[in-house]
Amino acid sequence: MWAILKIDKKNLSLLKNDFYNKLGKDVKFYIPMMQLKKSLKRKTFVREISLLNDYILCFHKDFSKKSVLTSLQYCKGLKYFLSNFLNSQKEIEKFINKCKKNETEAGYILPSFFDHKKNESYEFISGPFTNFIFNILKESKLSMHGMMGNYKITVSKNHYFLKTV
Repeated sequence: MWAILKIDKKNLSLLKNDFYNKLGKDVKFYIPMMQLKKSLKRKTFVREISLLNDYILCFHKDFSKKSVLTSLQYCKGLKYFLSNFLNSQKEIEKFINKCKKNETEAGYILPSFFDHKKNESYEFISGPFTNFIFNILKESKLSMHGMMGNYKITVSKNHYFLKTV
């Protein structure tokens, strides 16, 4: 059974150790990560960012038992369990499958994971156009066509991360 946990990022390793000690080795953690590349004056900086920020997904067969959740409630690094995760198992599994389907071999989420809407404004958060705003006019299977200021540009869907403006 999957659970969604809000965590303190600084104490993630302590949290994992506590869970392993209390539940055994059949605990699984899933933290989807993005790898952002930014270019600044001929240097490329690489940053890893969690897709879920300070939430992680955790699997154990006994999460449906209230006593197990109560025993884990005060683990160092855990802020709380998200409520109603028991009712959302299908959605959680669907999300995990979509993430795994759009991962690189190294385990990083690809830009193709995200859905973009036509006639919406987005800001580049990776690549040479970082921090520039881009309006999508047309979308094909592999690329997006749009306007950046007065310039028409075409960018690959598989190389750049965008966020909604």
